[in-house]
Amino acid sequence: MAKKGKAKNSKNKAKHSKLMDRKQNKLRKEKETRATKLKEIIQKANNTQGQDL
Repeated sequence: MAKKGKAKNSKNKAKHSKLMDRKQNKLRKEKETRATKLKEIIQKANNTQGQDL
């Protein structure tokens, strides 16, 4: 026989997946920003090295 009423655990799963998606997006964004900052620092260092020589 089929269950009556609302589905068990569906709200909790939805919340969990939403939170995990947020976490993954945050980590991805932080990784990208870190990479761009490092690129900028490397470019500045290379430019100053070229001027010193």
